[in-house]
Amino acid sequence: MFFKSHCKKQFLFPPTLFSFVTQCFSNYSLKAFVPIPNEPNFRDPEIVHLFCAKALKVAAIRAFLPEGKQLHAHLIKFGFCHVLSLQNQFLSIYLKCKETKEALKLFDELPGRNVVSWNIVIRGIVGCGNENDLNPHLGFSYFKRMLFEKVAPDDITLNALIGVCAKLHDIEIGVQLHCFAMKRGLDLDCFVGSALVDFYAKFGLVENSRKVFCAVTHRDLVMLNVMISCYALNCLPEEAFRIFNSMRSGGANGDEFTFSSLLSICDILEYYDFGKQAHSLILKLSFESDILVASALINMYAKNEDVIDAKRVFDKMAIQNVVAWNTMIVGCGNNGEVIDVMKILRDMLLEGIFPDELTISSVLSSCGYASAITETQQAHALAVKLSFQEFLSVSNSLITAYSKCGNITNAFKCFRLMLEPDLVTYTSLINAYAFHGLGKEAIEMFQKMISCGIKPDRISFLGILSACVHCGFVNAGLHYFKLMTDVYHIIPDSDHYTCLIDLLGRHGFISEAFEFLKSIPIQAESNMLGAFIGSCKLHENIELAKSAAGKLFAIEPEKIVNYAVMANIYASHNHWLDAERVRKTMRDKNVAKFPGCSWIQVGNQVHSFVSSDKVHPKLLQIYATLKMLLRSMKEENGVKL
Repeated sequence: MFFKSHCKKQFLFPPTLFSFVTQCFSNYSLKAFVPIPNEPNFRDPEIVHLFCAKALKVAAIRAFLPEGKQLHAHLIKFGFCHVLSLQNQFLSIYLKCKETKEALKLFDELPGRNVVSWNIVIRGIVGCGNENDLNPHLGFSYFKRMLFEKVAPDDITLNALIGVCAKLHDIEIGVQLHCFAMKRGLDLDCFVGSALVDFYAKFGLVENSRKVFCAVTHRDLVMLNVMISCYALNCLPEEAFRIFNSMRSGGANGDEFTFSSLLSICDILEYYDFGKQAHSLILKLSFESDILVASALINMYAKNEDVIDAKRVFDKMAIQNVVAWNTMIVGCGNNGEVIDVMKILRDMLLEGIFPDELTISSVLSSCGYASAITETQQAHALAVKLSFQEFLSVSNSLITAYSKCGNITNAFKCFRLMLEPDLVTYTSLINAYAFHGLGKEAIEMFQKMISCGIKPDRISFLGILSACVHCGFVNAGLHYFKLMTDVYHIIPDSDHYTCLIDLLGRHGFISEAFEFLKSIPIQAESNMLGAFIGSCKLHENIELAKSAAGKLFAIEPEKIVNYAVMANIYASHNHWLDAERVRKTMRDKNVAKFPGCSWIQVGNQVHSFVSSDKVHPKLLQIYATLKMLLRSMKEENGVKL
């Protein structure tokens, strides 16, 4: 009504508006989405209003900034700057195009602002994130102004602000918003309730999410999906399936988001059968063609080491986007199938799918896992060709891959080429040095990280402690352990305790290691006891080894290596009865000892071997070559044959 009355006051629209629209739309992309009314209809205020609103809406959705600015300028020129509905559309355009300064200036100049205006600005600020040096907390400042101007927030306002709290990991403000929603009665709204459930889920407060969920009486599919996602995120599969069953009992079958959440918790063997049942239902409801669901299925099968079924799902996908290809690469990589990973990458490139940084980093991780140096170099070359080496995830994967392939020089070169290494970068290189027994270099890199103002985390300290263990830096290891607990206030976990026990025990401080093992505030775990027993074997302390072995057998009664180590300790001290007793226990438990293996890459294939190998397909050729080499070595050293 305001628009109509305003138009009548201006004596209808001037003819120049039609000529402007015709000229403007012929030059820009809006004409493909918004049909232009005929010139006679352009004198009807209602038709023109609808046309302008639709054009501005399309410009906001498609981020057509030049068209939006031209429309804005001409509507101001024609005297329509007081039509609030149109001004709100201009706000949307500027914020969608990240023109935050222009948007906030326009907002401040509005003669009147309704709840829609405030919601557009608040949601727009949230959408811009940290771009244009925008403070992410600015949305809360506008929320306070909104309350000060006595504009009542609605469900859209609170949904946006609660989402900001989840992104900023600010639980305090999120709880305050929850209290505000309860006072206004908005916590019972499904839209707000879904945001609250998701907010608490991301902080691991599952009980709070459940209470919010139960308080909402009329729940839609979105809220049910968010609750299932909450349980999936916090590793509570039984509760997730309970919600799904109640959903189906209420007549809802779920959608692609429902099944992708359910499948994400079926990637462990215990719930693999549930995942296959979910797959059957997906086929029945015709969701298998959805990219999100298909990717989740590939991930589930791959993580359960069923690469064949994962490939079958992948091959049946109508559209294979980069996410699906990445999921297949990660799945094969996790199962050590580096040859399949490289084949999938080649097929991906042949299909014209452009890989992203996740593709390259996943391929590099797979190559590092298999210690495949040739494939690592090929993936590195592709990363350089596609200009992905500047991505932190790719550079960090390169460091780790080269390290695991035994090429610490290339790992360091990759580090030197990085402009702004982060915590993961430094930690990767520290772990690489520790893996190669370069304790001094690991310590230097750790100190450099601290001097650059990067705060180490528990993984960084685990890396530097491992380096001290491998190189026998006892005093340095004790120093870093104390630094971790006293300065950075990081609570050690079992891996940190294991490193310190191994450090003390391996280098002759058996008594100190035993006292430390007894004094730790958590119950001794198998890795701690195993490290201590290994130290006892090294320094021939059979009594302390027996004490620790009793606890270790109780924790891991089925693990063969524990019995084998203890039997060897007894045998080395001629305690034959004790050694036979342990070996009898092994036989009674019907456990077999799996030998360690070595491997070598020849061409594009990795060959693995065990001691006195009798099963390799090229067994005869290998032993013939070995015999020839031994003969040559003996002849060169003057040994009689």
